[in-house]
Amino acid sequence: MVLRSIWQSGLRLGQIVVTLSFTLLTLGVTGIILPPTAQASDHDDGDIDVRSRALSLTDLYVFRERDLNPAAKENDLILVMNTNPRSLARQHYFFSTEARYEFRITRANGNNSIPTGRPDTTLRFTFEEPQGSPRRQKMTMTVVDSRGSIVIDKTSSNSSLFTTPLTTASSPRLNEVNVRGSNLTIFAGLREDPFFFDVEQFFRVRAGLLGRGPAVGFRDPATAIDFATGYNVNTIVVRIPRRFLQAGTNATTFDVWLSLLIRDPRTGQFVQTEQLARPGINEALLVGQSNLAAYNRTQPSRTVPPAVANEATNVLLALGNSRQRANALLGAFIPDVMRIDTLGVSGFANELNSKGSPIRGRMLADDVVDIALTVLTNGAVTTDNVSYEGLPGNPAQGHDPLEPNFPYLALPN
Repeated sequence: MVLRSIWQSGLRLGQIVVTLSFTLLTLGVTGIILPPTAQASDHDDGDIDVRSRALSLTDLYVFRERDLNPAAKENDLILVMNTNPRSLARQHYFFSTEARYEFRITRANGNNSIPTGRPDTTLRFTFEEPQGSPRRQKMTMTVVDSRGSIVIDKTSSNSSLFTTPLTTASSPRLNEVNVRGSNLTIFAGLREDPFFFDVEQFFRVRAGLLGRGPAVGFRDPATAIDFATGYNVNTIVVRIPRRFLQAGTNATTFDVWLSLLIRDPRTGQFVQTEQLARPGINEALLVGQSNLAAYNRTQPSRTVPPAVANEATNVLLALGNSRQRANALLGAFIPDVMRIDTLGVSGFANELNSKGSPIRGRMLADDVVDIALTVLTNGAVTTDNVSYEGLPGNPAQGHDPLEPNFPYLALPN
């Protein structure tokens, strides 16, 4: 197990602490608010009247394509943004026409540098109303960097950029575009949610550890329930050459995070309602809706709002951490970015930098929950007993095999 190897390597407390910032935050759940006052949601919420799940970020994955597909070109990276959690099988869901879905990328000054939270490159996606039969959405990608902005609404063959309809998912629309001499590939549409977690039992376990319910453990593998099994997500997948992100530099390490923005009806300006790189802070440590909202308005380089820090610290103390360890854990949550060193094999916690932070991105089937549980509870809880493949004989967990080619996520249910 990765965490065991981390501990056996004799890492200092501070290194283990920073590891939590990557493990805890990859639980695949996050919050969202709508201006001016509407609040809510995470990976496990259903629709409510005041907002749409299309405005909910769920997961970010970043990896070298060759580490999933040996036949892929060298130095191509894959970026995955998942939204619209718990989408029902055989039902088409669309991207919001009111939102900006953004990948934000910074060229890191080495593996051990402190994230700046200032993007060097932003890939912004917007969508029009569904059209045609089968229904699909026309989309636009805007690239923003130091050289200005470029609006891309046509492929290299001069056709419009479109999402893939649910009914043609097995023949995905791959939008090939050329931006400043680099070829990028874009997919947008429904795919099976690759995340796996017995979240229902997690809430019971957490309540017991906090003294708010009976002390229970996770269910046996034969009865454990993966709450994402059978559900889809709307995903945006981008294949992007490393040299495009380098922009003439020699950078090989990058920080990536997601931002979702919608227009504030009071001002007409776009405001950030959600940010995500290593998701799950709120699901593990935050309860109050106002604290979820405050966190989602922060940028990766900013300090956690005091109310968020206080609530998270109290939960960590209740889970058996010392005051010193709780403070150190909290200090590791921000800056919240997904770092990838492109010179090594991708995979969650495949390698740590000098501060103990993972620097190899996240693959689609990486199991991050067990590590997060172990670190968060200081070893009191070590596994939720679910996996990507699931256990034969237990229909309540397991996902379809990943596709062998781009966009790689399994076909939608």
